[in-house]
Amino acid sequence: MSRSIRIDAVLIQAMIAGALSFAHLHDLAEAAGQTGWKAWAYPVSVDLLLVAVWRRLRTERSKLAWFWFLVALVASLGANIATAGLLDLDHVPAWLRILVAGWPALAFLGGTLLAHTPTDPAPALDPEPAPRPVPVVDRPEQPEQAPEIPTPEPAPVLPQAPSSAVPPKTSAAAVPPALVDHARKLATEHRTRTGTDIDTATLRARLGVPEDLAGAIIAQLA
Repeated sequence: MSRSIRIDAVLIQAMIAGALSFAHLHDLAEAAGQTGWKAWAYPVSVDLLLVAVWRRLRTERSKLAWFWFLVALVASLGANIATAGLLDLDHVPAWLRILVAGWPALAFLGGTLLAHTPTDPAPALDPEPAPRPVPVVDRPEQPEQAPEIPTPEPAPVLPQAPSSAVPPKTSAAAVPPALVDHARKLATEHRTRTGTDIDTATLRARLGVPEDLAGAIIAQLA
């Protein structure tokens, strides 16, 4: 099964440009006194530095990567311009010979820095702000309040009895049920704390009721 071969114009252009730049760098190095395999090693060194810079720029756009990109670009572009007839390759100036001779150390330094300098970590996303806790206001504990005692309806006016008669005692049925329930809780609490039953005086003081009403409540608690 045959597969169609797609011709990429950009890839072909890159191959042509790379081959010409490679040849120009070789010619310049050879004219500067680097003969044999050394002249062929110079274009390889420049291209490897460009590859290292390209890999660093993919992950980080740092000043270091851009600096060595410019160094490699000047080396490659300068060789192309120098071999275009602007420079007499038979009489290469001394400063150019020095640059060509010092290029291996410069390329090694750039490749080492690009390979071993740690990249800047990606900025972490700001976490969502935690909900602000609601301030808790310490409030003093309020004492237990007795339930409101409903005001009893006034009793009908009875004819006055003779002075010698004994005043009738408060009927137990006149005590509100809510007051009896609260008194029962107080009596239970008093028995738990002291071990004895609550008396009329203590209950009267706790409830703030008249003595006869406290007696009627004690009678219902018995």
